[in-house]
Amino acid sequence: MPQGDASVPLPTPGKLSFASLGSGSKGNATLVSDGETSVLVDCGFGLRETERRLARLGMHPRQLDALLVTHEHGDHLRGVGPLARRHGVPVYLTPGTWLSGRLGEVPQRHWITPQSRFAVKSLVIDPITVPHDAREPVQFRFESRGCHLGVLTDLGHPTEHVIEAFRGCDALILECNHDRHMLEVGPYPPQLKRRVGGNWGHLANVQAAALLRHLGLDRLQRIVCSHLSEHNNRPELALEALTPLLDGDASRLTIAAQDSGLQWQAIR
Repeated sequence: MPQGDASVPLPTPGKLSFASLGSGSKGNATLVSDGETSVLVDCGFGLRETERRLARLGMHPRQLDALLVTHEHGDHLRGVGPLARRHGVPVYLTPGTWLSGRLGEVPQRHWITPQSRFAVKSLVIDPITVPHDAREPVQFRFESRGCHLGVLTDLGHPTEHVIEAFRGCDALILECNHDRHMLEVGPYPPQLKRRVGGNWGHLANVQAAALLRHLGLDRLQRIVCSHLSEHNNRPELALEALTPLLDGDASRLTIAAQDSGLQWQAIR
C-alpha cells in the first residue's frame, strides 16, 4: 500500500489547511487539517486509488481522525466503507445517508444532526442542510483557532439558509458544476439535464457567482472551483464567471481537478 510521501509538506499545528484528492463526477474527496486533527470529507474513489491519492498529499489513511460523509451518491460514498473498514477510521454521517443502505457496516459510526455543531478533536464542524436530491444531505463549515473553511458542493440552488451559514469564511470550496449553455446542448438525456440543472441538482457557474456576491468576498483568501462536470463545463468558463467579482484579479481562484486534485492550501 502507498505510504505518505515524506517530501510533501504537511499542515502545521495552528494553521487550518485543505487539499483535494480529486473533484468531479468520477469521485470526490477533500482533506481538512489543522496539523493536529485531519479529516476526509467524502471518499468517492476506490480503496487503492484513495490510498494512492492520499500518499500524493503526504498522508496515510491511519492519520485520518474521521471520515465525514455529505450524502450517499456514489461519487462521494464509493470508498468510504472500504477505507473505514481497512484502516479503522470513524465515519460521521446523517441518519438519512445511513438509511440509503449504500454504505455497509463500518467499525465506528457517529450520527450527524444537521445544524448541530460537533467537534472532531481540535476541529469544530457545522453541518449545513443543502437542497440536493439525496436523503439527508449536508455540507460543512470548519473552524480552528479563528480560521473558517467552507466546503459547499452538491446543491441545486443557494438558499438563504446556506448563504447565512457560509458567510465569513476565510476559504471556500465552491461547486461550479456546469455551464448552462453547455448543459443545454450537451450529450445528457433530457431527464438528466433537468435533474442537474434543477433546484435539487447542482450549481451552475452563474449561480456560484451569485452566491459569492451574497456571501461577500472581503475575507475570502482562497476560492476553489469544485465538482466541475466533465461534459458540461470547462475550467476557463468557471474562472470566467467568478473573476469579475474579484475586479479581474484571479489570484484567489483555483480549480480542484478530477485527476490531479489540489495540493495543500493554508489559510493565514
